[in-house]
Amino acid sequence: MADPKRCDYEGTDYESDFWLNTGREYEDSVERIALTKMLPAHSGWLIEVGAGYGRLADLYEGRSEHVVLLDYSPSLVEKAARRWSTASNMTFVVGDLYNLPFADGLFDVAVMVRVLHHVEAVPPAFREVRRIMRPGGRYLLEYANKRHLKAIVRYLLRRQQGNPFSLEPSRLDELYFNYHPAFVESSLRRAGFSIVDELAVSFFRLQPLKSLLDPQFLAALDDRLQAPMRGWKVTPSIFLKAAAVGTANTVPGDSRSAIWRCPNCHQAGLEEQGGSMHCLNCGTKWDKRRGIYYFR
Repeated sequence: MADPKRCDYEGTDYESDFWLNTGREYEDSVERIALTKMLPAHSGWLIEVGAGYGRLADLYEGRSEHVVLLDYSPSLVEKAARRWSTASNMTFVVGDLYNLPFADGLFDVAVMVRVLHHVEAVPPAFREVRRIMRPGGRYLLEYANKRHLKAIVRYLLRRQQGNPFSLEPSRLDELYFNYHPAFVESSLRRAGFSIVDELAVSFFRLQPLKSLLDPQFLAALDDRLQAPMRGWKVTPSIFLKAAAVGTANTVPGDSRSAIWRCPNCHQAGLEEQGGSMHCLNCGTKWDKRRGIYYFR
């Protein structure tokens, strides 16, 4: 297919527009609960792809020696860098999911929450995540489920046209997709992952219900249902834990420069020279400003 479009939140205040005082305290809570259940107690290198302004970054404290927060939007990464300026183990990167600036086999854990619904080309995105993961590493993925209970009821009552049981993604907007669980799981397997765990999340994502009941009460109920109800796959949000299978093409060296891969020529190993990252193979220079790496 043609080069896929990228979702770019540049020029928006994503935190204020979507999360602050917008009635999404319940969604924030249940996503944190699910992710905390799936995160390993300790890892060497962890990356959150589509980290935005660092909403979930506090969950990684004490769990990973090195944390990378990556997003396509420079302003969101800059906000994350300000938010977590005292975190000595965090690295902030502006980069592209389809062309990640990291060496093969670097990461023990990769996290993607509220990202896949903006991904136009899922198979190459999954392959790229698999490339940067070590064998046995864990990929923690959240996706928007097209086969959720509300969609099924609306379809059966003929109040929506899209078939929630069909495998193809539902395009709700130019870059907004809901996915069938079977499509996501089969795409992960083809990319080199095996599914090891699953949680059903956001059972009570109904505005009238959220208006009537305390969000923390609803989150506590959600917490109790996430594992027992996962097999039904009828919640609007599903979390998967997948293991990277097979082998890595290369093993990164011990030096800091060895973790990078040039997005232009795909040669591993960049050198920092005068405030930029310099590719010795193709000569491309990538900016580094105020501790942030810019690879787009």
